[in-house]
Amino acid sequence: GNFLVIAYKQMREIEAEINRRRDEQARKSDIPLTNFRGIELREFPAEIARLALIIAEYQCDVTWRGQKLALAEFLPLDAQNWITCGNALRLDWLSICPPTGTAVKVKGDDLFETPLDQSEIDFENAGGETYICGNPPYLGAKKKSDEQKTDMQIVGMPQSIDYVTAFISKGVEYSKHSQSAIALVSTSSICQGEQVADFWPSILQECRISFAYRPFRWANSAANNAGVYCTVIGLDRSSSKSARLFEGETEKFCDQISPYLIEGSPVICEPSRTPVFGVTKMVMGSNPVDGRRLIFEKDEAEKIIQTNTGSARFIKKYYGTKELVHGTPRYCLWIEDDEVEDARAIPMIRDRIDDCAAYRKTAGRDAQKTAHRPHSFCYTTYRSEPHINVGKVIGEKFEFVPADLKDAGSVTSVDALCIYGARLIEFALVTSTLHMVWAEAVSGKMGNGIRYGATVVYNTFPLPKLTEQNKADLTRCAENILLAREAHFPATIADLYDPDAMPEDLRRAHDANDEVLERIYIGRRFKNDTERLEKLFELYTRMTGKAA
Repeated sequence: GNFLVIAYKQMREIEAEINRRRDEQARKSDIPLTNFRGIELREFPAEIARLALIIAEYQCDVTWRGQKLALAEFLPLDAQNWITCGNALRLDWLSICPPTGTAVKVKGDDLFETPLDQSEIDFENAGGETYICGNPPYLGAKKKSDEQKTDMQIVGMPQSIDYVTAFISKGVEYSKHSQSAIALVSTSSICQGEQVADFWPSILQECRISFAYRPFRWANSAANNAGVYCTVIGLDRSSSKSARLFEGETEKFCDQISPYLIEGSPVICEPSRTPVFGVTKMVMGSNPVDGRRLIFEKDEAEKIIQTNTGSARFIKKYYGTKELVHGTPRYCLWIEDDEVEDARAIPMIRDRIDDCAAYRKTAGRDAQKTAHRPHSFCYTTYRSEPHINVGKVIGEKFEFVPADLKDAGSVTSVDALCIYGARLIEFALVTSTLHMVWAEAVSGKMGNGIRYGATVVYNTFPLPKLTEQNKADLTRCAENILLAREAHFPATIADLYDPDAMPEDLRRAHDANDEVLERIYIGRRFKNDTERLEKLFELYTRMTGKAA
């Protein structure tokens, strides 16, 4: 309701200025209240919205025409109801807000769930433009109720994307039949990661993004107070006007806005199985599928080693994202095929192997396929060589992708990623601000953080061709970051990368790394993250040969 109230009041303010210039201050308003249509899911808020508009009309009349005229026209209250109570995703918007000014005849998909007794109210001044605005529920792809999942299905949206996309789709469908523009508050995740590819292509075939606010954190005073990252996205069918991009207090005019909410063509980053820009391959970690028979905590590992001579060679450190960030590895049994007999000679290890065999025989299909090899992981990418361990889930507080060098005796779990045979160049790239900005744009969300992936982030990260001097400079930067970390041993990545407590020497090392890398791209430091992302997508588009 407050969207309509604010819109009505501001329209009246514009009208009052026109009347002042025409010396017609007492003129009755030409802005009909019933042209401000709304849909509310619950009956009480729907009635409150109608009353709020009536009160807004009275307040505007008092302000612009005087209290005497306002009171004369305020009572009796209009009994008509132009705020529809119902599920907006199951109602026919063309019936509720008909572009031709014909009577309202509410249509729905379900006789028992959709109200069919709404008043029929004609538009005044029919044939004008229609502006669709709203603040749909902030529900992520995995937080929808069964009824909301059905809503998505009815509108034709995949379940893998946020609930707000169904409202945008309804607005775009409406715009096919009416001269209209759309502006909705949206979850920012629809402009990030896999949702971009799942949602935007069909929308951009019909409309363009006419304006957008870059993601911002918004908490409101409404029920179920929402504290989420949002954006405001405007859509229309015009191709001649400039688009407007807002960030904080800054407004930028541009030819096009991409679905990632930057200036640029609507090119979408697509996952790649191999690195597109010439970096060393990144692989997922190894997956035991063992029911925790081959994995154990530090105290369990120490007990096996202390009580069983010769068992240490079968036990390796085991790092997922949590272990990487907090510096507390778990441990795993790692037994090569030619070592099984020796390993089974140790009772505590033999028991673990037998338990794993029993588990896999009754577990899923993949586990059953490896039940005859219970001493080994179900899936493995392990190589006995030094590597870069990269976090798979990046918490909201992190300014850089968490990564570290690990020795040949460590195993990366399926909860992290790994670069074998990596150069320090890759470490410098992965731990740069540029790479983090790319990850935030193209990766999927995981809670308040992001889900980092090899195929969608690392393999697609746009990188110019590096000279030998570039490589030497980046190698030196990587060494300086590692030396700065080492100076604060035994502080963990979680300790060192707390934004409120990051050591100054480590901060300087990262700044120097960013300086070197960003000069390779544009010969200077970028002004902000938006400029970084625009350059990355420009490079991605050019180097992959993608067309909008």
